[in-house]
Amino acid sequence: MDRLRNLASQKAVVIFAKRSCYICHSIQTLFYELGASPAIHELDHEANGREVDRALKSLGCNPSVPAVFIGGKFIGSAKDVISLHVNGDLKQMLIDAKAIWL
Repeated sequence: MDRLRNLASQKAVVIFAKRSCYICHSIQTLFYELGASPAIHELDHEANGREVDRALKSLGCNPSVPAVFIGGKFIGSAKDVISLHVNGDLKQMLIDAKAIWL
């Protein structure tokens, strides 16, 4: 869990994903289109990927990816991110975390 916390706070936006997950790719694209440059951790291509995957599941992520952290805070999975985006809250969260500037 400490490893997860360290990774999640290394940048304003951190996304845990798997290269084979098309929803992960869509979430990453959304953040790039909003002007953010997230840290992407592809669990299926990292040495400690299984450990991080278990830690994400212990947070309640099911499935474990995509898992999004903004400003070191766990935001949720794809459905949570999309809901925040549709409501207009995601952009403000990115501004507050200094992930984007306007």
